[in-house]
Amino acid sequence: MSPALPGWLAPVVEAASTITVHELTHFVPPEGTDPRRGAVLMVFADRDADPASPDDLAHRGELLLTERNHHMRSHPGQVSFPGGRLDPGETPREAALREAHEEIGLQPAEVQVFGELPELWLPPSNFAVTPVLGYWRDRGQVRIESPDEVHEIHHVAIADLLDADNRVSVRHPSGWTGPGFLIGPDRDVVLWGFTAGIIARLFSYLGWDGDWDRARVRDLPDHMLQGVPRNTDLAPNTKLEE
Repeated sequence: MSPALPGWLAPVVEAASTITVHELTHFVPPEGTDPRRGAVLMVFADRDADPASPDDLAHRGELLLTERNHHMRSHPGQVSFPGGRLDPGETPREAALREAHEEIGLQPAEVQVFGELPELWLPPSNFAVTPVLGYWRDRGQVRIESPDEVHEIHHVAIADLLDADNRVSVRHPSGWTGPGFLIGPDRDVVLWGFTAGIIARLFSYLGWDGDWDRARVRDLPDHMLQGVPRNTDLAPNTKLEE
């Protein structure tokens, strides 16, 4: 039997078994298509001791995110969950844990996988991606293992993601606008696209999402536009275009 999860994660565990694909995205693979398959690891971790009340916003832990190298041919600077395509014979769980280990040295034995979100389709790249949910119970160290791919590792407090001051609408040159977050010590790193959409819609489903100014628009930074298809309306996650 797996050890009990912290109280603040209880709503996420329940959501994993009840949320539907339509509550996370408007895109599903058309019938008769055979999309490529990938997985990402949505890693939750404690920041402080487990609070007495799981409703204590300040103690809802953090998410582990990576920032793609700024010199990558595709999607430079993209902030995402660790992950990538499934190798032959792999399950989404196996692929997500493997990719996290290869990218940032996260040891699979330190992660307690507690669920999966529905498979999500990325139309521009024809990828069907499964977000795997994990709790970083035996917390050790992470580091950039693949500097050609990873520019930075971000430990982002969930309270900061829910702070209205850190919420923006991000505008792509194509005209597409979607939910975004400002992260990093100076709040100058833009989290947008596929990953921001998962976070925003999951938090909304959980009832964690508060009011924020959707008219506050931030244009996508220039360094993130190099190699990004101008006609896309949903950005692929890390390595899924490689």
